[in-house]
Amino acid sequence: MTEEEKINGENNYSASNIQVLEGLEAVRKRPAMYIGDISENGLHHLVYEVVDNSIDEAMAGYCDHIEVTINEDNSITVQDNGRGIPVDFHEKEQKSALEVVMTVLHAGGKFDKGSYKVSGGLHGVGVSCVNALSKHMTTQVFRNGKIYQQEYEFGKPLYAVKEVGTCDLSLRGTKQVFWPDDSIFTVTEYKYSTLQARLRELAYLNKGISITLTDLRVKDEEGNPQTELFHSEEGVKEFVRYLNSNNTPLFDDVIYLNTEKAGVPIECAIMYNTGYRENLHSYVNNINTKEGGTHEGGFRAALTRVLKKYGEDTCAKQLEKAKVEISGEDFREGLIAVISVKVAEPQFEGQTKTKLGNSEVSGAVNQAVGEALNYYLEEHPKEAKLIVEKVILAATARVAARKARESVQRKSPMSGGGMPGKLADCSSKDPDECELFLVEGDSAGGSAKQGRNRAFQAILPLRGKILNVEKAMWHKAFESDEVNNIIQALGIRFGVDSEDSKEANIDKLRYKKVIIMTDADVDGSHIDTLIMTLFFRYFPQVIQNGYLYIATPPLYLCTKGKVKEYCWTDQQRQKFIDTYGGGSENAIHTQRYKGLGEMNPEQLWETTMNPENRMLKQVHLENAAEADYIFSMLMGEDVGPRRDFIEKNATYANIDA
Repeated sequence: MTEEEKINGENNYSASNIQVLEGLEAVRKRPAMYIGDISENGLHHLVYEVVDNSIDEAMAGYCDHIEVTINEDNSITVQDNGRGIPVDFHEKEQKSALEVVMTVLHAGGKFDKGSYKVSGGLHGVGVSCVNALSKHMTTQVFRNGKIYQQEYEFGKPLYAVKEVGTCDLSLRGTKQVFWPDDSIFTVTEYKYSTLQARLRELAYLNKGISITLTDLRVKDEEGNPQTELFHSEEGVKEFVRYLNSNNTPLFDDVIYLNTEKAGVPIECAIMYNTGYRENLHSYVNNINTKEGGTHEGGFRAALTRVLKKYGEDTCAKQLEKAKVEISGEDFREGLIAVISVKVAEPQFEGQTKTKLGNSEVSGAVNQAVGEALNYYLEEHPKEAKLIVEKVILAATARVAARKARESVQRKSPMSGGGMPGKLADCSSKDPDECELFLVEGDSAGGSAKQGRNRAFQAILPLRGKILNVEKAMWHKAFESDEVNNIIQALGIRFGVDSEDSKEANIDKLRYKKVIIMTDADVDGSHIDTLIMTLFFRYFPQVIQNGYLYIATPPLYLCTKGKVKEYCWTDQQRQKFIDTYGGGSENAIHTQRYKGLGEMNPEQLWETTMNPENRMLKQVHLENAAEADYIFSMLMGEDVGPRRDFIEKNATYANIDA
């Protein structure tokens, strides 16, 4: 910029450049700030925002049934039997309270402790955001035997709140119908499975509430729509049994507590299985705190304190014989737990609400879990003995894993011991621009090395299928060459900054884009799944930060004379046939790519590696508990649930023989 341009810029920067976005304009301008993103995640988030309002009514004791319906046109209806949004006149805003709630940001009943003791929504941005991001929305309120209604387009009311009819005095609540705005969202088709997972979770976390999910787009032979009722009488106790259903339990009991300490209601359920990893799912006011926080800290502290004392008091000889020192993480191996706390004024670290910061919660959870565990161990000596034996086994395995891990980390790429495996590194050292391709097989690896941009693209060929870490003990993973190569190449370290030796540290991650590139066949998909299992179980932080991707190579190269086009789907291929072949398949030449090795380096670069043309699928973690369940089912030891899943979903598979 020249000096003159600089001076002109300074002179022209005045009050007229300062924009004030009125009402819901801000949401429409920057939707991702409010709902996370504008793709599939954000689309489903709209439903959660509306349902959360109904759940808050339920938590306040006024609602016990919520109905969610996916309509045939992909609009959503949510109806509850709560008190109904107030419709009386709001003095300050000079309009109906319903209109205020629906059209004004930061308006709601969650700021005043009198209306709701606890709630998930705290910013007052929930339902007004949904309204802002819908091309049309209709709200009906059933109160005092009357039906009140207001409709909106793009967040703006079409008319004042009016009475549209009468109803039975017993009928009360709110009915919301909305059509997401397709000019904002990149995806507008709702997934039944995504909503199913979240609503199931909410039913477990709020026992006694019934939630119905109906999909009017899918009908059975008799014309009845797909529908499911979620209801739990035992709450998180039932939830932990569900999450553990794909594992072999160490014993059948659930260690359960439901109490209140220091004004914080705490519900917690613990089970042990014969597996090797810890699965702790924590919630604050029904929000999944993926990054943990003070409630998880309190839980872990209580577990370690109580079990360590019990082990030293009752099994001193066994510990001496095993010649190992037990640590906190040993108690958590094979543990699966759900902890749910309700906090009146939660302080979350960050807007995403994924880490709890309230310091008083830690002490409350520590005390509650400590008391419940002490009581259980005293009353159940047989089960307690099984836990302690598992802990000693875990400590022994941890020592073996540490040795295996240390041998890996000594050979880290930074220490001058050369690059792992067959890694062809890139010249850039800036992780923000560097990409690592995990490629199936040497032949594809060769083409990828020749075709890549050496400045920022690194290639790591993998020999066949890597170890299924879901079934393997921790130290076995570090003994696997392929797993080691991935860990080394990425620069991931374990047990660096915490007492947990299994905690991955990605501060020195060398690539902020890790791309799985495999053949477009069954084996390729299997390798994708094995690699994703490794990332999910050993370094989930890479997925949480949005660094893991899957490349999508084209399926076909269609040519007609000098015209050539790559096609990723059968629809694209058909379009090419219709355009250039007059609808006749024989009039064009189609090359089907079964594997990456069939492409020459130029083709591979052009279609799958060039940032300008390629299609990447980002791997993201939406519902941690559901992901945990799915991975255990698909990659675990038990065949039965996996077979049922495949039979149920086989109709959707597109098998290319």
